[in-house]
Amino acid sequence: MYIYGKNVAKEKINSHEKINKVYLSDKFNDKEIFSLIKNNGIKYTIVPNKVLDNKVDGLHQGIVIEVDDVETLEFDYIKNIQKSNPLLVMLDHLEDPHNFGAIIRTCEALGVDAIIIPKDRNVSVNSTVVKTSAGAIYNMPIVKVTNLVNAIDKLKDSGYWIVGTDMDGEDYTKIDYNAPICLIIGNEGHGISKIVTDNCDYIAKIPMVGKINSLNASVSCGILLSRIVSGDR
Repeated sequence: MYIYGKNVAKEKINSHEKINKVYLSDKFNDKEIFSLIKNNGIKYTIVPNKVLDNKVDGLHQGIVIEVDDVETLEFDYIKNIQKSNPLLVMLDHLEDPHNFGAIIRTCEALGVDAIIIPKDRNVSVNSTVVKTSAGAIYNMPIVKVTNLVNAIDKLKDSGYWIVGTDMDGEDYTKIDYNAPICLIIGNEGHGISKIVTDNCDYIAKIPMVGKINSLNASVSCGILLSRIVSGDR
């Protein structure tokens, strides 16, 4: 997989995880990143800018890195989280890699312990996701499960409260979040599936006062997480 962009490059290099190769534009002049590459003994090649344009579709800022695919974890990872009130985010078949990347970035910033995604019918962890997360994905555990409802059942057995999101729910500011929480964010077009909704303990809504009656999935996630982490947990 190719990842790209200066912030992503810094996060990846500083993680000391495996990097196969770095491609730098002949116009690249970021001395900090160049020093990181040399000091860590990473192989690099200087190429014309158009070579990088052909490797990736986004704004690469003069640097493209060849890496192995991002590793995902098994559900057992969650059992080993050592906190009194862990905070998880579950994505119910999200499709937009930009939303996924933005959610990862928000989750990392607000102290979410892991993100749960389904193995099928969900956006994959691709280069756009990595770029949009600004490298936060390298600090955020991604847990992949076969069945979301089965995962919810296991979380409930471990004491988690499951909080779904829908415009027909209750005001998100009225919910008590003083417990292990799993917040579920739904698909961009259809929201949370009915079978997942039926297994939630709470359905939270963000009251709207403007003419627009819906929010981007990543924006909704940020608003809800900000409320959850601001309370007494």
